[in-house]
Amino acid sequence: MRRISAVVAVALTLPAFAAGATKDVKLALVAYSTPKDAYAKIIPAFQKTPAGKGVSFSQSYGASGEQARAVVQGLGADVVELSLAPDITTLVQAHIVASNWDKNAYNGIVSRSIVVFIVRNGNPKHIRTWNDLLKPGVQVVTPNPFTSGGARWNVMAAYGGALRAGKSPKQAIAYLTELFKKHVVAQPSSAREALQTFLAGKGDVALQYENEAILAKNKGQSVNWVAPKATILIENPVAVTSTTKHATEAKAFVKFLYAAQAQSLFAETGYRPVLRSVQKKFRFTNPKQLFTIGYVGGWSKVQKKFFDPNNSVMATIERGLGG
Repeated sequence: MRRISAVVAVALTLPAFAAGATKDVKLALVAYSTPKDAYAKIIPAFQKTPAGKGVSFSQSYGASGEQARAVVQGLGADVVELSLAPDITTLVQAHIVASNWDKNAYNGIVSRSIVVFIVRNGNPKHIRTWNDLLKPGVQVVTPNPFTSGGARWNVMAAYGGALRAGKSPKQAIAYLTELFKKHVVAQPSSAREALQTFLAGKGDVALQYENEAILAKNKGQSVNWVAPKATILIENPVAVTSTTKHATEAKAFVKFLYAAQAQSLFAETGYRPVLRSVQKKFRFTNPKQLFTIGYVGGWSKVQKKFFDPNNSVMATIERGLGG
């Protein structure tokens, strides 16, 4: 009876021990270059929740396309947030992300932004429209579209802006050609590097995520920007990898990203929330001719037509520049 009582006593203590134990899980977050400041707030907030207790993170930030390729080549990732959907598609094709990654209420999009013009103090070149970028002597900084997701948003914003101004698709491509051949003076590898290049004194205008402009301003940097009347709605996707060994915690983290608290933290660092209830609490500009990627054909068509490394619009333009 003493032995049985001892066994029962030990058995009774195990649930109590398990209940008091904390998880020891480390999630690898791989993201594009700009949301680092948002996650500096979001991760600690998640760790204070029951689902986030005992969960730590490793974090990697860089140009979106390069990050996607790094994950394919072996960079460990439990959660990926990239600049645009095609970079997630790269991971789907490599069987690292499930094909149904975008089947939630927000189509897998966790944050939004728009393309804006960051200009010098006082906007001395009077840059307000896409046509203004072609004024004689205007120098433009934008990331490289073959490494940066932000750059691809910039290209499609410029192309769509030309269409909104009444140009035909052929004329809009001619606009892109003139912009890059005569006015783009620097193409850093990522959106964050492009902003740093501009702030260091290069160029008259930087094509950039609105959230980068807002964040820089909030940090006390002398940043001025203009939202053109016609610009694109940027949509940033997030996904849990199918290769994660911590699916429960990774899914809990992504679920938290859609909670009002996390969405508010995204907004505080310049991003447009996907939750309407949260977006109403923040003041964002409303461009009159805001359009989505669907307006210019959708990513499946855009990727091949504009960004195929061999025979696309941008490959042809970059080769003409010696790139």
